[in-house]
Amino acid sequence: MKKITRITTQKKRKNRYNIFLDDGNDEYYGFSVDEAVLIEYKLQKNLELEDSMIDELIQKDDLHKSYTLTINFLSYRMRTKKEIHDYLVKKEVDEEHIKQIMDRLLTEGLLDDRMFADSFVRTRIQTSIKGPMLVKKELIEKGVSVTIASEAIKEYTFDVQMEKIEKWIDKKMNKQGRDSFKKQVQQLQVTLMQKGFEQDVIKEAVSGLGDEKDDDAEWTAIISQGEKLLRKHKTKSSGYALRNKVKEGLYRKGFGIDLINKFLDRDEDEDEF
Repeated sequence: MKKITRITTQKKRKNRYNIFLDDGNDEYYGFSVDEAVLIEYKLQKNLELEDSMIDELIQKDDLHKSYTLTINFLSYRMRTKKEIHDYLVKKEVDEEHIKQIMDRLLTEGLLDDRMFADSFVRTRIQTSIKGPMLVKKELIEKGVSVTIASEAIKEYTFDVQMEKIEKWIDKKMNKQGRDSFKKQVQQLQVTLMQKGFEQDVIKEAVSGLGDEKDDDAEWTAIISQGEKLLRKHKTKSSGYALRNKVKEGLYRKGFGIDLINKFLDRDEDEDEF
């Protein structure tokens, strides 16, 4: 048996206490505990402790420290069960303590993958341009089950997707680029698919874009692209062969055949061929 001779408050952490013991020979530092453990076990001067109780107190304090770390980790944002487990493994917490901590968090309602998924989807809708498929992928990567992720993503409705896509299109198509209108639309579709939007929503969103085509911008774009192709090929080709190479290049870039012929006829008049 060992007797508690002194209990002192740590200088830097006022909620932790150093426990000094006497084994019958001399006083020595035994261990330290959090205030919660001190109160729970009613530790005080002259209390006698068996070795098994000392081991239990040390284990209890380790568990409390790990739980406190986890609460701090949770304070920044909600976490999935997998994120908590991975965090505790990284902190080298005993596996049995990990189980106890996670059970406690679940009981206290601080760990809920379904609640996390719903909150995550709402946040992504409000703060990002990511579509539902990409958000679902993120949830699964964070350890949320496919079933829960699929349910949560239902909040990302067709109308919500359409609103986001239309804003994105307005932002991108308002920039007068040097690509054909058709190529810009194709690039938009590819980008939106990469961002995780559903194909039927993308198709619906871009279906009416033809009405927004700017003929002056298209003419400016074909001149820019056509002159690049002329500079590229005129060192090795001329006449009919050069005309065909430029025509093929402009067609691949999404320009209509009538506009291509108009450009070629213009340059023909200017003796480019």
